[in-house]
Amino acid sequence: MSGALLHPFSPAGQDESDYINIVRGEGSTVYDEAGNGYIDGIANLWLCQVGYGRTEIVDAVTQQMNQIHGYNTFAPFTNGPARQVADMIAERSPHPDGRVFLGSSGSEAVDTVLKIARVIMQNRGQSDRQIIVKRTNGYHGTNWGGTSAQGIAANREGWGDLVPHFMEVPHDDLEAAASLFAEHGDRIAAVLTEPVQGAGGVYPPVDGYLEGLRRLCDQHGALLIFDEVICGFGRTGSWFGAQTFGVTPDLMTFAKGVTSGYLPLSGVIVSQELSEELSEPGYLLRTGYTYSGHNAACAAGVANINIMEREGLVDRADHIGAKLQEGLAALASDGLIDSWRGMGAVYAAELNRDTVPLRNAMMANGVIMRPMGTCLAICPPLIITDEEIGKMIDALAEAAKTV
Repeated sequence: MSGALLHPFSPAGQDESDYINIVRGEGSTVYDEAGNGYIDGIANLWLCQVGYGRTEIVDAVTQQMNQIHGYNTFAPFTNGPARQVADMIAERSPHPDGRVFLGSSGSEAVDTVLKIARVIMQNRGQSDRQIIVKRTNGYHGTNWGGTSAQGIAANREGWGDLVPHFMEVPHDDLEAAASLFAEHGDRIAAVLTEPVQGAGGVYPPVDGYLEGLRRLCDQHGALLIFDEVICGFGRTGSWFGAQTFGVTPDLMTFAKGVTSGYLPLSGVIVSQELSEELSEPGYLLRTGYTYSGHNAACAAGVANINIMEREGLVDRADHIGAKLQEGLAALASDGLIDSWRGMGAVYAAELNRDTVPLRNAMMANGVIMRPMGTCLAICPPLIITDEEIGKMIDALAEAAKTV
């Protein structure tokens, strides 16, 4: 085994020489050190909305770093890029009058939102309200709270005891959620859900499901949290999945697409009502990170959002989705895949067999998709061309025929 790098979600004993060294990117294509190009059908990891090689973001970051790369935003300090990106995010969210807490990773955002939900209940004098309701197939990062909130059982296993007070319901069963509320409603602090479940297999909600969760939370005095780390910033055809489905949560997480991955940035959007509760005289919010409001990362977010706005990339998601649906439906009718699911610009091709060999065959033909058990995830940059979508579908068809 060569090299000191320990890779995430990878076999710990795999030799470094077995990995593909990605060295550059342009548009929707990334290139390895041998010069092979791959259409990136997973947008890095569900995030590179504006594509690769966007010099506008690089220039914005460089300009900021030439002034000061970063300085903490703990009281009494602040900075312009952090204020600006927070304003831009809030304005485009269902909570334009809310507040935005900033961090670096989606996992940080999830742990933060869980703490905020819990502290809201503690501050209300409802100390018994600590239960977080989670859904099967939900993915919420890999920090301690997010691991406990996992609806993917394999990701929870092997770590010993996790954080208490999490209860799981089947991902599309509103009656099960209602039964849980009927039994434990006075102890439930919040429901945590992705609008469209991503890493757990790309599952859009069944009709009325998110609306039903909103009603249950309202009836029982609980908070509704949307984890929009994947869904946010155009992936579902709106700035946020909450707007696509017309359901407004109390708290929202974001990450990934906010900078298209050019620098790490994440956060929590807090409703105006909850922001006012946190602003009670004498209350100190005792959570935060060294890189909360990092100047250069926030500058990347500002530049990325400006590109998305100028190029209409949020609206483009539905066009991409229509092209993907057309191609996937054709593959299903030809018997090359079992089925497909998804919406906006995030889909899964279901094959009901191990998809790692298909992923490898597709890469040999210059296309990257992400194997997730028996399906392949498809989540391309929002700047992908129709021709590139066609090449992705053709590569999937060829792999399904030959593997």
